[in-house]
Amino acid sequence: MTTETPSPEPPDDARRLELAFRCAALDPGLGGVLLFDLEPRLVEPVSRLFAAILGSPADTPVPRIPLGAATRDEDLWSRSRLERYLDGVAFTVGPGPLLDSAGPPPLAVVPDLTTLSVAGMRAAVQLIGSDVVSVEQPGLRLAIRPQARWLAVCRSEDAGRVTPHLLDRFAVRLSVPGLRAVPDEWPPEAARPTVLAATTDEAVDRVQEILGPGAGPRRSLALARLARALATLDGQPEVTARHCEEAARLIGLPVTDSAAVDDSADSEAPAPLPPPPLPRPHGSHRGGRREQRRTPGEEQPLLAPGDPVGVGPTPAVTLGMPYPEDEAAVLREFMPLRNPWQRRSGPASTRGPVVGTRRARDLRDLALVRTVREAAVHQRIRGNTRFTVAPVDLHSRLRAPAPERLLTLLLDHTCRGDWDWQDALTPFLQWAYTARAAAHVIEVGGADAADELRAESFAARGVLDPRVLAALYRPKGRATPLAHGIEQAAQVLRAAFRRQGSALAEAWLVVVTDGRGNVPLLASHTGRLHGPVATAGVEDSLTAAAPISAMDRSRLRVAVVDAARSPYGDLPFALAETLGATVVEGRVRDGG
Repeated sequence: MTTETPSPEPPDDARRLELAFRCAALDPGLGGVLLFDLEPRLVEPVSRLFAAILGSPADTPVPRIPLGAATRDEDLWSRSRLERYLDGVAFTVGPGPLLDSAGPPPLAVVPDLTTLSVAGMRAAVQLIGSDVVSVEQPGLRLAIRPQARWLAVCRSEDAGRVTPHLLDRFAVRLSVPGLRAVPDEWPPEAARPTVLAATTDEAVDRVQEILGPGAGPRRSLALARLARALATLDGQPEVTARHCEEAARLIGLPVTDSAAVDDSADSEAPAPLPPPPLPRPHGSHRGGRREQRRTPGEEQPLLAPGDPVGVGPTPAVTLGMPYPEDEAAVLREFMPLRNPWQRRSGPASTRGPVVGTRRARDLRDLALVRTVREAAVHQRIRGNTRFTVAPVDLHSRLRAPAPERLLTLLLDHTCRGDWDWQDALTPFLQWAYTARAAAHVIEVGGADAADELRAESFAARGVLDPRVLAALYRPKGRATPLAHGIEQAAQVLRAAFRRQGSALAEAWLVVVTDGRGNVPLLASHTGRLHGPVATAGVEDSLTAAAPISAMDRSRLRVAVVDAARSPYGDLPFALAETLGATVVEGRVRDGG
């Protein structure tokens, strides 16, 4: 009798998906499932499949809770119920949808993890994989082990935009770019096991071999739990090395036979890769020539020649698709789990989208529905015959604060040439990043401009917007409508101060140019040139800059980054004098 050897290749994406969902349904420690590169049209059928597995084998309906950019704290932690008593009706406060322990575990669905609100991110960090959670809300106090499962979707290239605290909570990760359809029906599931398999020392050692010494404790724990779930579903009392390898293949980690690793232990291992170079501190110098950039092939020395080892104790093994954040560019917000602080609590705090409610400090911007609901909860205790609203019931709206800082960049692409202006712009971009400032970019002289006689601009929520990075390295064109760009900058600043009033605490205007405007303002307005240009473009630039110097200089700061081009090297200084700006050295001037 021969035993057929199971194929080491993982099953297709749909089968992997089903198996991962069954593991997550079995163990609350695997309650977070993150899918990379799932097509948006498949979010609904995939979540329906997960809910069906959570409700099996009794086919109990499982509530699905959609979470997104508009999710608020009060939508997650508590909810009011209207109940009937012998002497009337009254409101009671109970656990929210994520804390409901009656019936099968609910399923929280996040179609795009990068756009999840701060309230949703905090809930995920606090609930996923936690043994116990304490909740204290008005009228509600409980300690409970969360049972909810989470299903989130994210693109691999966007993994760097999500905080690591949130990504680490998702123990089960699958990359499913090839998934095209989800079957409507699956084989019925037998009775779900109630006792998990025991984890052996052999399994723990194999997990460490697969992940290598560079993996953190959360990743090791996640892989061990996934192997335990697979062993339990297989009906085995103990977790073996084979289950660890199956778990690694399930989530997409490279695995080789443990025997190959043992055989290679006695041989000389290749030299480990050196640690990545530390980033050079920002602001180490403002201007001057940058250090010679090395090509990607020069960043690390070549490994010593020898046979490659796929899995083993050496750092040569790199985590694969389940952890794209290891290699993704870090573009996440500063302090992403905290709402931006508001500078003052006056009328400016009544602007912005509503993200929740809080106890009222005054009678401005009251949340009427929350106030009435809060009063209804206490009517039976107060014993009044008429509906009464007490001062303690008053709640006001909690709004996401409008940006209190603004960075306006005017980029003259024709002055860049082979100059990398990253060093000169880094202090301003870093300020905008840490201050969560809004960004407005004005471009002149770009090669792909729709009209080379006009400046182009766009507004962004912050410097992490991909358009900002693309604008920094736009190829240069021929025309330089500098006057039109400065005019647009003046309009942007004037509108910002008028619209936000005293709420705008600080604004920066950064102009990167050599001052050689060769398009008169009239040509930008009409879309065609009228005769010879001569110095009209430069003179119009100075004329357009004059109104900016008259703005509120207690909140507006202006800097001109000198491109240091010859001849006419004094033009940036003349522009800075008209703007009332500080000149920042962009690059070292040539001797000539």
